[in-house]
Amino acid sequence: MQPTEQNNKMKDFDTKSGSLLERAIFNHRPLIISICLLVTVLLGWQLQGLNFNSSFDKMIPGSHPFIENYRKHQDELAGLGNAVRIAVANKSGDIYDKEYQATLRQLNDEIYLLPGVDRAQMKSLWTPSTRWVGVTEYGLDGGPVIPDGYDGSPDSLEDLRRNVERSREIGQLVAFDQRSSIIFVPLLETTADGTPLDYTQLSEQLESLRSAHQSDSISIHITGFAKVVGDLIDGLKQILAFFALAIAITGLVLFWYTRCIKSTLLVMLCSLTAVIWQLGLLPVLGYALDPYSVLVPFLVFAIGISHGAQKMNGVMQDIGRGMHQLVAARQTFRRLFIAGLTALLSDAVGFTVLMFIDIPVIQDLAVTASIGVAMLIFTNLVLLPVMLSYLGVSPKAAARSLQAMQEDKEGSARHPVWRFLDLFTAKKWAFICIGVAALMALGGHFIGQNLKVGDLDAGAPELRADSRYNLDNAFITSNYGASSDVFAIMVETPVNGCSQYEALKLVDDLDWQLQSLPGVESTNSLAMLNRRVLVGLSEGNPSWYELLNNQATLNMITASAPRGLYNDACSLLTQYAYLADHKADTLTRVVDWVEDFAAANNSEDATFLLAAGNAGIEAATNIVVEDANQDMLIWVYSAVIILCMITFRSWRAVVCAVLPLMLTSILCEALMVSLDIGLKVATLPVIALGVGIGVDYALYVMSIVLAQLRQGESLSQAYYRALLLTGKVVMLTGVTLAIGVGTWIFSPIKFQADMGILLAFMFIWNMVGALILLPALAYLLFPSARKQPQELKAEPLIEQKTLEYI
Repeated sequence: MQPTEQNNKMKDFDTKSGSLLERAIFNHRPLIISICLLVTVLLGWQLQGLNFNSSFDKMIPGSHPFIENYRKHQDELAGLGNAVRIAVANKSGDIYDKEYQATLRQLNDEIYLLPGVDRAQMKSLWTPSTRWVGVTEYGLDGGPVIPDGYDGSPDSLEDLRRNVERSREIGQLVAFDQRSSIIFVPLLETTADGTPLDYTQLSEQLESLRSAHQSDSISIHITGFAKVVGDLIDGLKQILAFFALAIAITGLVLFWYTRCIKSTLLVMLCSLTAVIWQLGLLPVLGYALDPYSVLVPFLVFAIGISHGAQKMNGVMQDIGRGMHQLVAARQTFRRLFIAGLTALLSDAVGFTVLMFIDIPVIQDLAVTASIGVAMLIFTNLVLLPVMLSYLGVSPKAAARSLQAMQEDKEGSARHPVWRFLDLFTAKKWAFICIGVAALMALGGHFIGQNLKVGDLDAGAPELRADSRYNLDNAFITSNYGASSDVFAIMVETPVNGCSQYEALKLVDDLDWQLQSLPGVESTNSLAMLNRRVLVGLSEGNPSWYELLNNQATLNMITASAPRGLYNDACSLLTQYAYLADHKADTLTRVVDWVEDFAAANNSEDATFLLAAGNAGIEAATNIVVEDANQDMLIWVYSAVIILCMITFRSWRAVVCAVLPLMLTSILCEALMVSLDIGLKVATLPVIALGVGIGVDYALYVMSIVLAQLRQGESLSQAYYRALLLTGKVVMLTGVTLAIGVGTWIFSPIKFQADMGILLAFMFIWNMVGALILLPALAYLLFPSARKQPQELKAEPLIEQKTLEYI
């Protein structure tokens, strides 16, 4: 249609028609664009205040009993939470080397001065707290491991060797082969001036020290939460490259579909505007991006592309029918605003339910994502139609968008894809589809029962197995008996009761039981120290390796014991279990055993409390994640069902929209089992996000189908019209977004790769469910719409009254 004819159509359009919201938007378009431009400039300016950081406290569930017990005694358990281990190895000899000891001493001194280091609890061969105890003809003797007057001479080094062998630090601070030693660095959550510890800066400082002191003869290996976070943040540059690639792929596919550079750029611009608004608001509200929430901006962009493509497609088709671009934008706004708003609210619900999970890092992710979705309501449901009302689309693209409709109107054969999808509106294929879906659900549920909670790999599963961090961790694990995975049990006693035989006997019993558990490499406690010292007092005779029921002896040994085993008031004992790894099975086994022991033996003399140490804290996190998984799904599906019911006002339509989502959730858990991906902090949000985003497809398709059915159309014709109006874009966005997140598979950060696999799977299967399972379920639930193809009336495919009704 010529522009003059379109302008005549515009004159016939009543600008006072439509809802109050529509009139407020489209009758004040310059104001809307000006406000959006101003907000973009202001929030874009705020981006310079956006920080990347993380916090150890934000990774743990604060209200879990394990964490409450830990925090109750935190001041007496220094070093059992957040710590860094630095192994310094001599590649050309052992640790009894003058140059090696000089490097170790200098490195120790420099680390001691780093901000955030708990200096009182720091430990290495060069700290005064590292001592030796030996048996002499005069009894027990001891002193610092570094001998008095150490000068690096052969005699001093020989004294050092003798002291190390008597210190019982071999396997803990010193490697079994004595070619390396560890600097143990507990960290505080705040620095001396009260500011939160900057893990990015700390990681950079540690890397600077590594670079400065590592040489052809010295290698340095660093592990700990701070280093994991630092490595994750270092990987952000590569993550941004993957984001850019995903955006480029999205833009190319969108252009391939539209053949209109103008509308393609508009959709991408509005989606990116939402991301700018989201990121600009974070520093204003006091939030920072962490390694887990850094993926959210792309999800927001992806959601924006999905909704923006629907709006663009609607405008394109209306312009192709001869409407003025302003009328087309308003008609599209009328048809799709409610469906789009419901879909975005469902997305927001998928994020918001994560707020109920008692892990601050997930709660921050929920806030960050909810802000982004809220921005999309303005940028993609309001700003994009307004922009399209000014710029429109190219005439060729508009005509091309109606090609299938024109062919149908002329009686031409339908596209093979549409003919295939239409099969599922007939009895035979509908029941086959439902039967296959039921079998897949049963099989997926059976496999999903084996889903593990927590980490399934040693080291830092967030990083690749061949990453520098995991290689460092493997070095420490293979050379030291005292694992970096420490599970600490707190034993409360009456004041001055920690040395009582009754309490120590219970600790001793648990020591022996834990040592027999698979995954426990060694243990340490005051009871075990009593056994060792008694052997020393008995001229090293192993026959005296007993817990002696003599209170005077127990009091004497306790008085000289290191404070890490009990507190100053002698009212708390700390029992350590050094684990082979922090895999889910290992942690579950230890927790179950200790809880059973505590239930059977807790008394006034000793109360066993779980748990401290990094492994104890991770065990608490796993428990919260496992409990939260089912609660989260209940909340997200309840909210989605309510929103769909409000939109459709039909329980049958709600069932058609929600059951495909449930099938995808079940299959996603089965996929996690198949790929050995555990349910943990990084992967827990994926299923909720998949449900919230996936319902978009069903909402757009079902809204058209339902409107057509209410006008008396058959299911086949109603579904075909839905395919032509919104189904093509559902297929486009489903495949495009899956390809976009699929590029994450090549990320150096493993949890991003895992999320990429799971999200791509959910994007594809939610799309398949909306296009195949949804019409099959509609056949079953809408019996009055089961008309045969020959019963269909020969009439224009899309009428104006139909569009306005939708």
